[in-house]
Amino acid sequence: MNSVVVALQQLQLALNAEFADAPGLQQLSCAVTLSDASDALAWLTTQRLYPQFYWQQRNGDDEIAALGALRQFDTLAAARAFIADHADQPALRITGINAFSPDSSCLFLPRLEWRRTGGDAFVYLHLFSETSLQEDARAAQQFLAQLLPAKQLPMQRLNCVGEQHIPTQPEWNQLIERATAAIEQRELEKVVLARATDLQFTCGVSAAAFMASSRRVNLNCYHFLMVFDASHAFLGSSPERLWRRIDSALRTEALAGTVANHPDDHRAWSMGQWLLKDDKNQRENMLVVEDICQRLQKNVGAIEVLPPQVVRLRKVQHLRRCIWSDLAQPDDAACLAMLQPTAAVAGLPRDAARDFIASHEPFEREWYAGSAGYLSQRQAEFCVALRSAKVTNNIVRLYAGAGIVAGSDAALEWQEIENKAAGLRTLLTKTTF
Repeated sequence: MNSVVVALQQLQLALNAEFADAPGLQQLSCAVTLSDASDALAWLTTQRLYPQFYWQQRNGDDEIAALGALRQFDTLAAARAFIADHADQPALRITGINAFSPDSSCLFLPRLEWRRTGGDAFVYLHLFSETSLQEDARAAQQFLAQLLPAKQLPMQRLNCVGEQHIPTQPEWNQLIERATAAIEQRELEKVVLARATDLQFTCGVSAAAFMASSRRVNLNCYHFLMVFDASHAFLGSSPERLWRRIDSALRTEALAGTVANHPDDHRAWSMGQWLLKDDKNQRENMLVVEDICQRLQKNVGAIEVLPPQVVRLRKVQHLRRCIWSDLAQPDDAACLAMLQPTAAVAGLPRDAARDFIASHEPFEREWYAGSAGYLSQRQAEFCVALRSAKVTNNIVRLYAGAGIVAGSDAALEWQEIENKAAGLRTLLTKTTF
């Protein structure tokens, strides 16, 4: 077994072999020894090659650090078609993010991928060319020659000098009035409305350090980081799975209904018990469950909805119901079309809710409330891109949303999005719980 450095050296040597002067796709791999010093995020974000994508499953069992794009895909359907065309490469993974509007993606086949599953880790080097693998092997050698040894992730000392909510609280109150009026008139059953908060700092913000801080304290979450270039990144720590597929087995969930968390375990438990019994939150969660089941029913077998659970996070607690089934055809593009956006991030009916958001929300969601993860021939997993932020040089845009149903109160919903945004905000402004 090898350190990452030794594994990369072995892959460099493997590139000295003879490769066909013809089109093709080839995957080279080398096992990596894990140690306390192994940090895929630190290794990835030390590099000065792009794009970069980091993703960790919420139970910590699956971790990806992907670097450089051999092929990029602007839809998940195109990525799925590429995998189908190369069915002889079952270990191939395509990684990245899907926008809130699921017909737009930033997915890529990485040149280099550091992948850990449980206690096993490998580095994969991909060669792909529509003309000559031999030429691409030379390009891969040049790519590997540019890699840098991993550095410790930097500690950030940030000074916030500006803050802007979009919408402002008075504008939010008006937005909730419009939404509840539409619900009363039966134009909608539910709409999920979001707020963007722009924080301006005196120096550039390290997206890698921001991600590392979030990963350290926001437990039981998926962690994802998409670095487009040296100045632009999107990241988050999300509690919610969009879907997981292993062969045809499908796992999804309804995560809706929120109450604050508390550092005192007994107080937190009491608040969680209230959440389990609260009519408004139970109604909000069941709307999502029913919508998911309706969307799945034509493409799956029997659907099993598990009893509700309380998911305790750093700043908030949520209601979750897991939904299990089997796909008639293991098609990830179909999963995306069926499940995104869910009622938990858009509303019901879905098309009417999306129209309301497009007409009334005063900012573009872009990647927020989309999804982040990977797909492969045998399995795929994407989380909902919540509790997320966009980093652009010295400006960080934080996103948070709340589900609006009949009886929603604007002040309470504002406090809910404050609580949700605090999971990332406190990492930047040094505010304690």
